[in-house]
Amino acid sequence: MYKIKDEWGEFLVRLARKAIEEYLKSGKEIEPPKDTPPELWEKMGVFVTLNRVGVLPTQALRGCIGFPYPIYPLVRATIKAAIYAAVDDPRFPPVTLDELDNLTIEVSVLTPPEPVEGPPHERPKKIKVGRDGLIIKKGIYSGLLLPQVPIEWGWDEEEFLSETCWKAGLPPDCWLDEDTEVYRFTAEIFEEEYPNGPVKRKPLP
Repeated sequence: MYKIKDEWGEFLVRLARKAIEEYLKSGKEIEPPKDTPPELWEKMGVFVTLNRVGVLPTQALRGCIGFPYPIYPLVRATIKAAIYAAVDDPRFPPVTLDELDNLTIEVSVLTPPEPVEGPPHERPKKIKVGRDGLIIKKGIYSGLLLPQVPIEWGWDEEEFLSETCWKAGLPPDCWLDEDTEVYRFTAEIFEEEYPNGPVKRKPLP
């Protein structure tokens, strides 16, 4: 996987907003634009996050859905994830067209997840807050948290593992179990400074 250029990140954020707007108006999924950079047809994982403006950071989330594995071309995955984040996140009611003007769009392009190897008690040493996102799987349960989440909440590595267990619907100490699978990934993140505003790369520590 190559580095996502800033102009590609801006392209994806603008595309995500357009996809949501068109779907809310017509119920149809847009096609990738003809001027899509060829690099964005490579299959990559991606998440689209919608955030409310003018509220506390802990209350900002309005939707977040994506594809952790590279199953679609990035341009198509971004369109699909944007629509799903707006209307199919089970934690929230569907976004309305009027509401869209008060939401910022964030696109996170993911590297393929890789397993965190070694004894379970060493897992906190094998991950890094500010660099890694996490996926935890056990049986039929699975949960994912993006790299920016532990920074926003001020978690350390053990808290990050525990919160990902919670996200999966599992006990917070499940990361200590031998049969729990833990995966890490990194992300390049692009976000609007304000609704429909300039797009910037979101730095991670």
